[in-house]
Amino acid sequence: MARTSRRTFLVGSAVLPATVAMAKPPVDLQASVANDLDKYIGFGIKQAGGAGDTACGHWLAAELEGLGYQVERQEFATPFFEPARSELICGDSKAALWPQPIVVQTGPDGITGPLVHIDPAGRAEASLAGAIALLDLPFGRWSSALAKPIREPITAAFAAGAKAAVVITNGPTGKIIALNADGRAPMFGGPVALIAPENAAPFLTAAMRRAPATMVIRGNGGQRPAFNFVGRINRGKPRWLVVSTPRSGWYVCAGERGPGVAAWLWLARWASQAVQTHNLAFVCNTGHEYEYLGAAEALKTFTPKPADTHFWLHLGANVAARDWHEGLGQWRPLPSVDTQRFLSLSPALVPLAREVFAGHAGLEAPYSSDTLSAGELTEIIAAGYAPAAGVFGIHRYHHVAEDDARCVSAASVASTAVAFQHFIERLI
Repeated sequence: MARTSRRTFLVGSAVLPATVAMAKPPVDLQASVANDLDKYIGFGIKQAGGAGDTACGHWLAAELEGLGYQVERQEFATPFFEPARSELICGDSKAALWPQPIVVQTGPDGITGPLVHIDPAGRAEASLAGAIALLDLPFGRWSSALAKPIREPITAAFAAGAKAAVVITNGPTGKIIALNADGRAPMFGGPVALIAPENAAPFLTAAMRRAPATMVIRGNGGQRPAFNFVGRINRGKPRWLVVSTPRSGWYVCAGERGPGVAAWLWLARWASQAVQTHNLAFVCNTGHEYEYLGAAEALKTFTPKPADTHFWLHLGANVAARDWHEGLGQWRPLPSVDTQRFLSLSPALVPLAREVFAGHAGLEAPYSSDTLSAGELTEIIAAGYAPAAGVFGIHRYHHVAEDDARCVSAASVASTAVAFQHFIERLI
């Protein structure tokens, strides 16, 4: 199996009529999904262990308790950083930076050195001794600092004597794309920060002449408590149905996480009444942005054993974010979904998925997990859970501060939730 993640992912039942899979979701479902999306988005920034993440977790847990699920919480520590000053200064040019976790701070006066351009292959245009390396990424929908074009040149720059590094996250929005990180220790040998492509031009020009620049990263950081939770309905049956979703992320995460959370809630409500043949476990993790830190904790002791699990569905990133038109100097959100959503399943489930998800853009072309899996789904499969399925993807505003309410459509999320309900109905 190609066990990938977002760091490499860039590069005998009755036949269900096709009309069922694409049927328009009922109005009450759309209204419920819209309310859930509004609630999720309203919690604001959802970095693990922060106020938004914690409030969101309490809300979701209370929703399950109201449905009769027995909720168990699992606490663990996650990194955090609250910047007080984060900027790059070169002559008359100044730009805000996003400190790359786990954050290594500069001194109060920052780090000063010549700007030196480096590329994703690790090639530098001048000596890096005492320099601030400026990494100019190729265009992409970036997600993780563990991606080789990011991790390897930064590591090489520090080995060559650089004192700090700044990364231009070139992507579809021109904004800073926050990058997932190892949640256990700093990844690099010094301060690293991200800069928006729309602000990078004067610094690229300055790097051509090795002009001196100052990078300042100051703030408050460390570890803070966060929690996963699972809602269980134990009907005394021999096997469990498990559905999971992450809720945390760098920003508001409307399109990245909102659709998965809303579909997860819909399935929890439906299953609490309709699924009488299996025990139910609905898992909600935090710490996703630290390379699935919360999922790793949950899988240690928190979830049903693989041998006792009939099926695990994981609703990850970009379950049903909106697509966009671009051009004419402005962007417009579309009612249709961003097609960069991927459905990966245990090999035996692929034919059924092709049938159920026919007409659902992106999901209509499912992958065998022997060929492709990513994110937390890879961890679930590695832990021995099968059959299993998961959605993952990177929509246009993935990991961008502007991933807000514009990026979701309740109708698309409701349609996707109904399709997954039909899929589960065929399996149990």
